[in-house]
Amino acid sequence: MKRKFLFAALACAGLAATSLSACDGGSGTGTSGAKQKFVTIGTGGVTGVYYPTGGAICRLVNKARDKHGVRCTVESTGGSVYNINAIRSGELDMGIVQSDWQFHAYKGTSKFSGAGPYNDLRAVFSVHPEAFTVVARRDANIATFADLKGKRVNIGDPGSGQRATMGELMKVMGWTNKEFSLASELKPAEQAQALCDNKVDAIVYVVGHPNGSIQEATTACDTVVVAVAGDAVDKLVQANPYYAKAVIPGGMYKGSPKDVPTFGVKATFVASNRTDAETIYQVVKAVFDNFADFKALHPAFAHLTPKSLVQEGNSAPLHEGAQRYFKEKGLM
Repeated sequence: MKRKFLFAALACAGLAATSLSACDGGSGTGTSGAKQKFVTIGTGGVTGVYYPTGGAICRLVNKARDKHGVRCTVESTGGSVYNINAIRSGELDMGIVQSDWQFHAYKGTSKFSGAGPYNDLRAVFSVHPEAFTVVARRDANIATFADLKGKRVNIGDPGSGQRATMGELMKVMGWTNKEFSLASELKPAEQAQALCDNKVDAIVYVVGHPNGSIQEATTACDTVVVAVAGDAVDKLVQANPYYAKAVIPGGMYKGSPKDVPTFGVKATFVASNRTDAETIYQVVKAVFDNFADFKALHPAFAHLTPKSLVQEGNSAPLHEGAQRYFKEKGLM
């Protein structure tokens, strides 16, 4: 049985705190006679970006629920892998997942090798970038990623996403850990303090922005957010469908007034092909017909464009309902 309202109270409380209520998004109660269909979006922890992203989608869907009959709720979950497994088992209708996990789930690789390819997984659209972020002490004189050579760098704890992505970029650049005077393996929660205590010159993190840990580092000591761009990044993005270019907005963090180019994974919105096309069509329509409102619902959405949501980060086939809308609007 699907857990439609298991986390409803938590969702309402969390979204109210960020003005993203998925519970009072529409004034209609089905008075037009539309048959009500309840759908649940799996997100992530309540302090992350996935949770308010799901809330933003639900808020727009629920604004017109008296017309189309779809009522949307969000569920706080363990994140990408949990959401994919829950969609696969039928516990969730839709979910927000990293683009690399979308890729691996559909192909049946990495953590999904045991379960095999998830052929019924469908992309709906991608959302915000989760940027590969490099923050350096200003006195370390690091202006570009290449300047990390010879420096003390926290490359991330073994098994973490940041460590894996750092490793992929280093591989393309022909680097090993020997390029650094110190390659530390601190966890994300430890690295901001280590940077400001002058134990490392730079830290890396793969995360959606704005982020509290980066905020901590950039306000507690004199730092810069470092551009990650060039031929190696271009090659990495072109070779892997789950990577995309990203921008960390200027002024978001102290010491970095200009936009900073980088790359990363995408937060993506997925479903199963078991979810009917009309439901997916109405969800996509709610977001894209109100795109300016959607962008205003969270700072991480500021640089999004309709085409980027259709074209970037989606490695599973597009859901039939999403395709229908995108073709109608000339987006594919």
